[in-house]
Amino acid sequence: MSDQEKPNSGRGIISFLLRAFMVVAVLAGGAFFSMSLVKSGPTAIRKVPERRARLVEVEQVQLSNHRVTIEGMGTVKPAREIDLYARVNGEVRWLSPLLMPGGHFIAGEKILQIDRSDYELVARERLADLAQAQSNLKLELGQQSVALREFELLGENFGKKPGGNLKNKDHDLVLRLPQLENVRAGVEKAQSALEKAKLDLDRTRVIAPFNAIVETEAVDLGAVVTTATKLATLIGTDRYRVEVLIPVDQLRWIKIPGMNKLESGSAVKVYDRAAWGEKAFREGKVIRLAGDLEAEGRMARLLVEVSDPLGLKSGKKSLPHLLIGSFVRVAIAGRSLNQVVAIDRALLRDGDTVWLMNTKNELEVRPIEIVYRNREQVFVSTGLHKGERLVITDLSAPAAGMPLRIQRTGERSKP
Repeated sequence: MSDQEKPNSGRGIISFLLRAFMVVAVLAGGAFFSMSLVKSGPTAIRKVPERRARLVEVEQVQLSNHRVTIEGMGTVKPAREIDLYARVNGEVRWLSPLLMPGGHFIAGEKILQIDRSDYELVARERLADLAQAQSNLKLELGQQSVALREFELLGENFGKKPGGNLKNKDHDLVLRLPQLENVRAGVEKAQSALEKAKLDLDRTRVIAPFNAIVETEAVDLGAVVTTATKLATLIGTDRYRVEVLIPVDQLRWIKIPGMNKLESGSAVKVYDRAAWGEKAFREGKVIRLAGDLEAEGRMARLLVEVSDPLGLKSGKKSLPHLLIGSFVRVAIAGRSLNQVVAIDRALLRDGDTVWLMNTKNELEVRPIEIVYRNREQVFVSTGLHKGERLVITDLSAPAAGMPLRIQRTGERSKP
C-alpha cells in the first residue's frame, strides 16, 4: 500500500462511524419522544357495564275449578251380535228384500219364511190325536160312573179289612183309577204334541229377535236349510260399544259403574274425524271396566256405550253414524279439580318448573306440583299463588335473579 492510500482509508472509517452515531441518535430521540407522548396522554377508566332488564310478557295466576278430560283412542264394537240359524228344516220360500248387508230390521219383523206344508200336516194330525185322547177320557169317565154304581150295589162287606175299611188297592181297581190316570196322561201327551207341532209351524217364520242391522247373509231363496244352517249375522242397533284404551294411572279420574258404589258412569264424547270432520261427535257414557289389561301396551280397557248409534230413532236421524270397526277418539269427562291453576304446557320449563316475575322484578325459577296433565295444559295444585306474575316470554340463557321489566304495547322483547 502507498503512503497516499493510508490517509484516505482513515477518513472513510471516521465518516462511517459518524453516520452510525447519527442514526442511533435519531432512533433514540424518536423512542424518547414516543414514550413522552404515551406518559402525557389521558388515562382510561374501566366501568362495570349496567345490567339491562329483559322485556317480558306476563299473565296473572288465577285459581279456578276445572273438570278433568281424559282422552284416548278406541274401536267401535257391537253390543249385541248373533249368528241367526234356522230352528226347523225345510225349503226357503220367501226372503225379505232387506236381508242384505246393511239392511235394518225391527224386533219381530219377518226375515224369511220356510215351507209350512209339512208342519201344517203334522199340526192337523196332532190335533186329531188330541181329539181322540179327549174322547177316550170321556168314555173312561163314563166307565168310572158305572164302576162306582156297581161298587155301591155290591155292599159294604166287599173287600173289607177286619176293621171294616175297604183296602186301598181293591178300591182303586174297582173304581178303575189306573185306567183313568192312563187316559188322562194320554190327553196331556196329545196336548203337548199339538203344542210342539204348532211351535214348529211358527218357527218356519224366522223373525228378527231385536232391532238389528244385517252384517252378512248366508242363505238364498229356494235353499233347503236345517237347524245347522246359518242364515245371517245380525248386529243390534239399539247401542254400540267403544272399547277405549286408557293408561292405568288415569282410571282414578273416571267414574265407572260398579266401582266405589257408583251407579252412573262418566259422560263421553266420541269423535271420528275421518268420517264426521273435526267438530262432530256422538255422546255416550262409561259402562264398565274390563277385567284384564290390553296385552301389548298394558293399557286398561274401558267400555263406553253409545245409544242409537245409527240415528234410527225419530229426531236423531241427523246425528252422525257410528260404523263397526271404526277407530275413534274419545274425550271422557272426569272428576273436578278444585282451586287449581291451569297453564299451557308450553310454559312448563325443565324439571316441572315455571318462570315468575317476583316483587323485585327479577326472574324466579320455581318448582311446582302438577296434579293432572293433558295434551294442552297442566293443572297445578301446589307452588303458585293467586295474583303472581307468570312469565310467558321465552328467554335465552335465563338465570335466577335476572332483572325483568314488563313489555309495553308496541315494544319488542329480545329472547
